[in-house]
Amino acid sequence: MLHLYVHPENPQDRLIQQAAARIRAGDVIVYPADSTYAIGCQLGNKDAVERITRIRRLPDQHQYTLICRDLSEISTYAKVDNATYRLLKNHTPGLYTFILTGTSEVPKRLMHPKRKTIGIRVPTNPVCQALLEALGEPMLTTTLTLPDETTPLDDPFEIADRLEKLIDVFIDVGMGTLGETSVIDLSGDEAVVVREGLGDVSKFV
Repeated sequence: MLHLYVHPENPQDRLIQQAAARIRAGDVIVYPADSTYAIGCQLGNKDAVERITRIRRLPDQHQYTLICRDLSEISTYAKVDNATYRLLKNHTPGLYTFILTGTSEVPKRLMHPKRKTIGIRVPTNPVCQALLEALGEPMLTTTLTLPDETTPLDDPFEIADRLEKLIDVFIDVGMGTLGETSVIDLSGDEAVVVREGLGDVSKFV
């Protein structure tokens, strides 16, 4: 495992470029998202996605998420009407995951098998934003919650110890913020709060 110690506010470009190159090569990475650490890989890499599925023991109907740089990327991978666009514009970047109907750009295996939806996030975290900028495309991601556990891994020492032989790259920025994003389903006629997390959900209720 490549262990990169990155400054949480001013990420070193050399290390970010190194991590991005490893993602493009098919590696599985643990990195800081807005709420806590997350695990991710290149969107189109089937083998890496399957590794993440095994690490987390995800069910067949798991709702995968794409983490994107900005709104312009969202419209490539999700169907967004004018009203939904305004909602997204007012709440991104932020502590939210939005469930939207996927487009043909999203591999079928990543969409919910019945609902054909995909989760979308736009982070505020400077390390995460720098990584996405270097990568030049969205990344498949999911919270770093291990099987039979209810809270995400937050301690970098524990992450390194438990996942050293399972992942390829770890971007270490120190202790994370324990908590998860709020999940808002925008795939239907009305917004539905699926999970109330760190993002304010009052405007969606």
